[in-house]
Amino acid sequence: MTTETLTLRDTKLVLDDGIATLSHERPAARNALSMDMRQDYREALDRIEADRSIRALVITGSGGSFCAGGDLKSLKQRLADPAEQAPDSMRRRIAGGHAWLFKRLQGLEIPVIAAVDGPAYGAGFSLALTADFVLASSRAAFCMSFAKVGLVPDMGAFYLLPRAVGLPMAKELAFTARRVGVEEAKTLGIVHSIHAPEALPEAAAAFARRFIDAPREAIALSKQLFNRSYESDYDTMAAMESQAQAIAAAAPYHGEAVAAFLSGQPAKFDWDRG
Repeated sequence: MTTETLTLRDTKLVLDDGIATLSHERPAARNALSMDMRQDYREALDRIEADRSIRALVITGSGGSFCAGGDLKSLKQRLADPAEQAPDSMRRRIAGGHAWLFKRLQGLEIPVIAAVDGPAYGAGFSLALTADFVLASSRAAFCMSFAKVGLVPDMGAFYLLPRAVGLPMAKELAFTARRVGVEEAKTLGIVHSIHAPEALPEAAAAFARRFIDAPREAIALSKQLFNRSYESDYDTMAAMESQAQAIAAAAPYHGEAVAAFLSGQPAKFDWDRG
């Protein structure tokens, strides 16, 4: 096993035997999403995308918080600067977030697991929703808190939240800006499983490790198609499905898996057995 740790500005990236873990490291600010943290995500994704030995990514927070949302201190500075207060400045800032959040993190060709301990508020809630699976501690909480400061949900919330909970519930959570406890979040389908705070890091790591032997090409293609399914018509999805299956069937993994089955060998990837 090999482990590599990269300390960035406001995050830490650990690469451990095929699993990447990106930890928010601003506990004093409850891991609020700073501009430095956004840059850290870009650099971490550069590293992860370039290394095909990485089979899953865990995103988490330090100090009992996942991410408390946008950095209000930077927002205060923006309000004091007429240039930064201009609508076009905010538009470009939000658009820049989408460049890494959706084009890269949400579309990453490996499973992404959010390990949420403590608050995932505002942009932190949106960030958790980009993950394919959310594992949460018993003290985790979620809140679309934007209305409390007179803003609309951002960081992809209008796209992600209705797909996670349905349109009526998404409107309720956004309009009321109410806190959602972890049990309700699990009932709504946001949270995959709940763990004791001290057990969450290993639970998330163990969950991620179960994808080590998964078919990388098939997972990547399946994720790409699911991410397109809500806005694509049936004919488009059928065409993409046939193309994806042709690629998956040509990958070495498929031939090796069929050969193992025909010779009576156990499957390399078997979630139930794992």
